[in-house]
Amino acid sequence: MQQLLDKIKAYSAQIEGAAVHSKEELEAFRIKYLGTKGLVKTIMSEMKDVATEQKKEAGQALNEFKNYVEQKFEKLKLFDGNQVKVKQEVDLSLPAPDMPIGSRHPISIVQNKIISIFNRLGFAVAQGPEIEDDWHNFTALNLPENHPARDMQDTFYLQESPAWLLRTHTSSVQIREMEKGVLPLRIICPGRVYRNETISARAHCFFNQVEGLYIAENVSFADLKQTLYFFVQEMFGQEVKIRFRPSYFPFTEPSAEMDISCLICGGSGCNVCKKTGWVEILGCGMVHPQVLENCNIDSEKYTGFAFGMGIERITMLKYQVKDLRLFSENDTRFLDQFIAAI
Repeated sequence: MQQLLDKIKAYSAQIEGAAVHSKEELEAFRIKYLGTKGLVKTIMSEMKDVATEQKKEAGQALNEFKNYVEQKFEKLKLFDGNQVKVKQEVDLSLPAPDMPIGSRHPISIVQNKIISIFNRLGFAVAQGPEIEDDWHNFTALNLPENHPARDMQDTFYLQESPAWLLRTHTSSVQIREMEKGVLPLRIICPGRVYRNETISARAHCFFNQVEGLYIAENVSFADLKQTLYFFVQEMFGQEVKIRFRPSYFPFTEPSAEMDISCLICGGSGCNVCKKTGWVEILGCGMVHPQVLENCNIDSEKYTGFAFGMGIERITMLKYQVKDLRLFSENDTRFLDQFIAAI
């Protein structure tokens, strides 16, 4: 046993000082120590002469020696003469190769732009949960029990009784903020929402919204219009035309939809604007008195306006993207186009 350990120690010292300067010398090292008839195989064969009670200790020593030789061989491969020669041919005076620049997602770029515009008007950002209860998502917003938006065809329900669901709009965040009772209130609520819709070039089962809310004394529809005029001109430019159309939403009265002149055809008519020259970008209106009362806000003293828009719709118009699905497919060829837009 001691004789075997002495051999391992001597061979280890011999291998420690080994060096190679060519592929031929590296191969000679491998054959001498790791080959079929190499030193490692030879010394491993001496295991049969070790006493039974010492075999465990001897086997451990032999395995450690074998691992040591294999590691030494791997290190020598890194300093193979040919590889060293290649390294010496590198011109260290040359500039380093360009590193690819990352970019923000186009949805994030536009969302940040929207937030920046409304921040300048005094709107703070409010956040809320994506899993909501029926009260904050529907009932408090004056949606009756038989309203189509509650249907399973439009809403992803997680639980029926009591109802828990993936929020269908960020209006639920507005309700949560109004319930706090801190007035006046001026907020925007960006976030992802979910609706059970067929995925196509113009619709998806999840998308991003920004909704705004302003509640104070003597707030009027004129305040709403001027706020949205400012937003559109800051987002799309001074030349964009704007119009309001009467509409209906359970949580606002009066209600309106806001259109802008089509940025793709300049208002002359195309497939995107369905030959009308106009594209709808958001819904808005004065907060319904019942919604205020649902949140314990005196509707005789306070009034307010609300609006909501899909960030994907704004992004499609701003960058003239014609397929909504591109935003969620993570195709780097598409996303790399927005590096300069940061």
